[in-house]
Amino acid sequence: MDYIVMSDKAILEELGSRLRRQRLNQDITQMELAEKAGVGRTLIKKMEQGEDFMIAGLLRVMRALNLLAQLDNFLPDPGISPIQLARLQGRERQRASGEKKSVNNGES
Repeated sequence: MDYIVMSDKAILEELGSRLRRQRLNQDITQMELAEKAGVGRTLIKKMEQGEDFMIAGLLRVMRALNLLAQLDNFLPDPGISPIQLARLQGRERQRASGEKKSVNNGES
């Protein structure tokens, strides 16, 4: 799926559709999932319809569906590049410089 060309709304709808399929595959009603996740049924309904929701609600629902292990696929830990580590002399970077670097794509 090409998320780059998708609108935020389309991505939320896809996420909601996947959450709904996971819930149905586990044969859980919206109410049962809401109770298990400690959220309101309205939130489950909003998520499945692709409406805006808070990330804390998503985490609760993912936990209730036993999907938290998928977070590494969702946003992998990028780690520290060896070059950055050498520049920082072993210390982890805390701030961005705000300077934009030019990217050379081989074009003249």
